[in-house]
Amino acid sequence: MPTTGGSVAERDADARALASTLRVRILRICLDEARTNKEIAQLLGKNPATTLHHVRTLVARGFLAAQPERVGARGAREVPYRATGKSWTADLGPGGHRVLLDAFLEELAVADPATVDMGRLGLRLDAAGREELSQRLDEVLEDFRQREPATGGEPWSVFVAIHHDASRDLR
Repeated sequence: MPTTGGSVAERDADARALASTLRVRILRICLDEARTNKEIAQLLGKNPATTLHHVRTLVARGFLAAQPERVGARGAREVPYRATGKSWTADLGPGGHRVLLDAFLEELAVADPATVDMGRLGLRLDAAGREELSQRLDEVLEDFRQREPATGGEPWSVFVAIHHDASRDLR
């Protein structure tokens, strides 16, 4: 994923906002449908006061955007939130990969095992081959990210990681 520019302070503030598995999961929940704080809390099995703190942090950093207010079932004012897509290009900072992995594992834990398609592959690549693999994966992910959601489509998540496999290092 590409990273955005901006000042060091701005990048650090964004990284801090994304340094929570709960916040990453909130962004996923609000990816293609605006959700109220109450709906977010219900989907995560959390207290609405807990999620509201995280929602406010994500709104303040531009990762979530408030949508037009609506009236709830009991006539209360509700504010739905939708992910802006900013997290796709944000610099997660040191340890950001761990937050993404932990969020993925939390989501995977509640997924129906019959819907999980997973693979793992060990390769031995030179620098050019590693760069080509990374570039091609980025192109595929970016292509699908930019597509309009399929009407009536089901929600799916993709997690991809490339890392140096120190356990197989010959040196």
